[in-house]
Amino acid sequence: MAVCARLCGVGQSRRCRRRQRQNQQDQGSDSDMDMDEEEEERIVGQTQAETGSGPRPSSAAAGPSVAHDAATECNRASVNRLEIGNCGGTGPPKPQSLLDLPPEILVEIFSTLPGTALPNLALVCKKFRQILNTETIWRRRCTDEFGMREDLRKMEVAGVSSKELYVKRVNPRVKSGRFVKLLPDYEHMDYRALYMHLLHPYRHILGLWQPDIGPYGGLLNVVVDGLFIIGWMYLPPHDPRVEDPMRRRPLFRIHMWENKKASVECMYGHKGPHKGDIQTGKKDEFSTKCNQTDHHRMPGGRQEEFRTWLEEEWGRTLEDIFHEHMQELILMKFIYTSQYDNCLTYRRIFLPPRLPSDLLAPGLFKGTYGSHGLEIVMLSFHGPWARATKLTGDPNVPAGQLTLNVDLRKSVRLPDLEQQRSVEELSRLVLGAHEEAQRESQQGAAADVEPSATQEAVEGAAGGSSPGSRSGPGPEDGACSEGSHSGSGAPPALEPQPFVLPLGVIARNEVYPRTCRMCFYGTGLIAGHGFTSPERTPGLFILFDQDRFGFIWLELKSFSLYSRLTDQLPHAHAPSMERFEAMLRNMQSWTS
Repeated sequence: MAVCARLCGVGQSRRCRRRQRQNQQDQGSDSDMDMDEEEEERIVGQTQAETGSGPRPSSAAAGPSVAHDAATECNRASVNRLEIGNCGGTGPPKPQSLLDLPPEILVEIFSTLPGTALPNLALVCKKFRQILNTETIWRRRCTDEFGMREDLRKMEVAGVSSKELYVKRVNPRVKSGRFVKLLPDYEHMDYRALYMHLLHPYRHILGLWQPDIGPYGGLLNVVVDGLFIIGWMYLPPHDPRVEDPMRRRPLFRIHMWENKKASVECMYGHKGPHKGDIQTGKKDEFSTKCNQTDHHRMPGGRQEEFRTWLEEEWGRTLEDIFHEHMQELILMKFIYTSQYDNCLTYRRIFLPPRLPSDLLAPGLFKGTYGSHGLEIVMLSFHGPWARATKLTGDPNVPAGQLTLNVDLRKSVRLPDLEQQRSVEELSRLVLGAHEEAQRESQQGAAADVEPSATQEAVEGAAGGSSPGSRSGPGPEDGACSEGSHSGSGAPPALEPQPFVLPLGVIARNEVYPRTCRMCFYGTGLIAGHGFTSPERTPGLFILFDQDRFGFIWLELKSFSLYSRLTDQLPHAHAPSMERFEAMLRNMQSWTS
């Protein structure tokens, strides 16, 4: 095979090919002297072994025959080993290793590898180390792995230019003319240093997080924003405009300056960026600390801070809020939340996985909660159950609790439009389904399927039983529609039908959809101040469309409207349903 390799152009192929051509052109010459004696003896011995003949009189006589036999074997080997190529080819030799490839091909190959593998690749040889210094490779790693935009100056965020965003949000004190000077030098940015000292070390904090702010909770989204890592606190729209987009406030940012060292800055308060710190200890948990809390204070004292906070949080002044109880709730929230001074602990949360059987796409929704204003809930599906978990909460029902639990097997058929205005008719339909669910629970019809740990914890605290079971209900007194369902999924969507709220049911937002697709029996969690005496009360879940749903709290005679949060949330999807359910259990335990 060594002979075949030499004749075919592998290894020392060019020298052997030249010798072969000389043998064919100079017949009768002493061309066999071009070969060394050791190679000649190996060729002759191989030929004798294949033909079974005795030794030839001279190497010169054996040369053409040996070349012919070796070429024949080369053809056979070429069929079995495609990497050798054609024996008689006159084109350039094919590369036999990565080292033989052109540098531009190696750059393209290395650009597709994970950034964590590139440092080890640089140890292979000097050529690889030199190629891995190419900025194209590291810029692509920053873009593909972290979604980094190459130029913040061209970036648009929610219709606001990056320049305006930076001037108004990231550094309110800076004048627009100094914007370019405060940003890193993009044209001379070292993307390798950016990857190694900023993006990769802080990759574990990217995604969605819930701050530990007692019962109030919250939603933090940590993203790569240009050449920064910024933690954006997501705030619901001003009450009661539930369909308005979310508001965002930067809490911290991480960036890199000329010394190629990442720097953490606190963005809380109204005096611009100042020194901060981030600590990552436990898995799926990190903490922020402000090192200059005096930057959070305002010249007018606490009264000025409260007035500014109220305008940002509620979009109004305290004099505009006439309800005394609502004033107390607002003042209580300000006192409680302002004491943290952006020194908070965050726990990771995931978006729920989507399954083909889901009634609508799961995700985050903004909902109205009476005097507590707008809150954020996470809608997820668990077999025949649809559940909404609070990400933001209030002193009555804190963040992390299961606010809605809907039985998708108990669909409710609404009466005609005139009868829908009667709260008594609504009570008859919902209470009929509620009594049926209680009977099924008492009879143990669903003993083979246990309720989730989250539901058990809430119901255990309330001292009640499950509002629904996992077996298929039977129609009773018209409480459920003729399409009552037994199984793990929801019924197919129906055509839109007219919908109107019953008289006497209070709605914070009078602009609600006037048609709905489906209705289901469910329960909502209510409690006294401090999450005392929690209990699940029956209600009606109304599906309006893929982005809106509502819930009528029968006992409270109140209506909550929910609208989908449409912001892009990278690094937020749960790796599996088991991991997501474990997260829900942990969330519920944080505030129980």
